[in-house]
Amino acid sequence: MSNSSHLAHRIQALQPSAIRELLKHSKMPGVISLAGGIPSSELFDKEGLGIATQKVVAENFNDAFQYGLTEGTVELRQQLVELCQQRGIATTSEQLLITSGSQQALDLLMRALVNPGDVFVVERPTYLATLQILSLNEADVKSVGSDEHGMIVDELEELLKTTRIKGVYIVPTFGNPSGTTLSASRREQLVKLAEEHHFVIVEDDPYGAISFTDTREKTLLQVATERGSQENVVYTSTFSKILAPGLRVGWIVLPEWMKQKVAIIKQATDLHANSFTQSLVSAYLTLDRLDPQIELIREAYKKKCLSLSKYLHQELNEHITFNQPQGGMFLWASFRYEFDTTRWLQQTLEKGVVYVPGEFFFSDNADKKTLRFSYATATEEQLYEAVQRLKAAL
Repeated sequence: MSNSSHLAHRIQALQPSAIRELLKHSKMPGVISLAGGIPSSELFDKEGLGIATQKVVAENFNDAFQYGLTEGTVELRQQLVELCQQRGIATTSEQLLITSGSQQALDLLMRALVNPGDVFVVERPTYLATLQILSLNEADVKSVGSDEHGMIVDELEELLKTTRIKGVYIVPTFGNPSGTTLSASRREQLVKLAEEHHFVIVEDDPYGAISFTDTREKTLLQVATERGSQENVVYTSTFSKILAPGLRVGWIVLPEWMKQKVAIIKQATDLHANSFTQSLVSAYLTLDRLDPQIELIREAYKKKCLSLSKYLHQELNEHITFNQPQGGMFLWASFRYEFDTTRWLQQTLEKGVVYVPGEFFFSDNADKKTLRFSYATATEEQLYEAVQRLKAAL
């Protein structure tokens, strides 16, 4: 009898992340990666992070290397109240919980919310790691379609006529993998449905600050607050895409009824988020460098996104179609005809370019002709070369 039979049933069916597996290929010499959703390390604020580190060691040494509060450091939570305010979110430090990136936030939230068999709704396509978390918590995952205006909330409304759901998971702004943004009218409609049908919206916002225009949609939490139904929305975000992912600092804005329970799960998981990196982020925020840093990232990604779009139009227009991203790190494309992008990856790897096949982002009804490109890490020259290689692979 194999020792693997000792594993819990819910663990036995777990599959490794397709993207993590693909990243192994992206490290091969000469391969241009349009795969991982990795921020450009060229853009990290080396000087600012260096100053902040020295500041922590000089002024906050003991706290930075000691055990801390499960909820996170008081200083950082107070600073996050201000950051949330800039995003239109009214909150207090008591409602905030600091996590190890927003990935941990999603894990804690789903553990707090999902009983085996509970229905959780995602959009098609959706963030792959959330599908893993939902599977681990034995949720019954249902999906609704999306288009250039984000989740098709009308489809959700139809589903609600026959199905009782526990919650909806959504990246409403510059989604991963689709790059799309939920329209203002659909945001209102989604929040209203949550009120009527008593489900929870988990709003994941890692990319909202990386806008290529000056247009800003309200967060779902802001929409809900204005309607007096903020208890229905849980908001999570992270410093991974706007400062540095290696810090592993994210946060959740929790409604009153969830606050204590999520903190207890966090306690059982790791006691608290990394004290040193919390102190470092806190020290960095006192330097007033975050806004200029975000501006730098916005401009750089916008330029790369426009370049990739231009090359795809020029070289592959008869083969693929895509919506033009207005922010974030991803361009979601689809072949104009039946095509298996997972199988095609073997050919593109031989030509030295890697992307993520779209089928991995679907909980059901996978669309095999789709694929996700990330333009964040590649240089202008590499983006051009990557599209030439994709063309050659066809």
